[in-house]
Amino acid sequence: MAKTPVLRIGSRGSPLALAQAEMVRARLAAAWPELAERHAIAVEVIRTTGDRITDRPLAEAGGKGLFTKEIEEALIAGRVDLAVHSMKDLPTVIPDGLVVPCLLQREDPRDALIGKVARVADLPRGAVIGTSSLRRKAQLLARRRDLVIRDFRGNVDTRLRKLEHGDVQATILALAGLRRLGLEQRAAAVLDAGEMLPAVAQGAIGIEIRAEDGRMRDFLKPLHHTATGFAVAAERGVLEVLDGSCRTPIAALASGRTFGRLRLDALVAKPDGSKVIRTAREGPETDAAEMGRDAGEELRRDAGPGFFG
Repeated sequence: MAKTPVLRIGSRGSPLALAQAEMVRARLAAAWPELAERHAIAVEVIRTTGDRITDRPLAEAGGKGLFTKEIEEALIAGRVDLAVHSMKDLPTVIPDGLVVPCLLQREDPRDALIGKVARVADLPRGAVIGTSSLRRKAQLLARRRDLVIRDFRGNVDTRLRKLEHGDVQATILALAGLRRLGLEQRAAAVLDAGEMLPAVAQGAIGIEIRAEDGRMRDFLKPLHHTATGFAVAAERGVLEVLDGSCRTPIAALASGRTFGRLRLDALVAKPDGSKVIRTAREGPETDAAEMGRDAGEELRRDAGPGFFG
């Protein structure tokens, strides 16, 4: 007779989401002997609204939260004990009764160019680039007005197949996802943050639980990476002020320059790349969230009231 799992992880069913859930399972098993047996932790696949929508850009379907809503509902209902998310998919406001007390150590947050050239500048004139990200589109067009951007949905493998079939000449994907899937060799180049500022919290994995679940808090304490927590707090502070959705190109990256200090770079842009507004902050990591909100306020002021309409 099958044994009842000690913990149930809620996850999307994409190869990347499952790889991330397995990372969490492995780290919990390494930290706690009672979770080391294979049956002790089960992964429950939950199909989200974002997974079901494949015929139009996510910005037209409601933006952020499309990849987390059903998983959070299962968590609130007690069908799972923890949810594993790519933090870039998690809205700044999460449902009452839920918290994210744990972030794993962040993978490299930068984007990777996939194609036959090693630089965006080397793409042929009028090249077709596949991406569903308004952030990437805006930054590409800000540098190369001649590029043609084609909406590019699907998981990593699907996008790579479309590229191989010649649907587009290049695409841009998160380096973290490629690494977690063992596909880093497919990257022609890693884009410096000065050329392509990453999405807020890109490369970070967050674990969400019910706020009152003290048992889960104890299980997760050994997994939390403090420096990642500060960096993500700064970046999400920017997003919180700008009320970011998939309709507004927003990017931010916080990194440790010296011990105990953070450097934060952030931007907002018009979707067509016609205007890009940037700012930066540096300060103690303990002021991370406040630093992010302050940067967001500056970007909002500089953008003006009609920018986000």
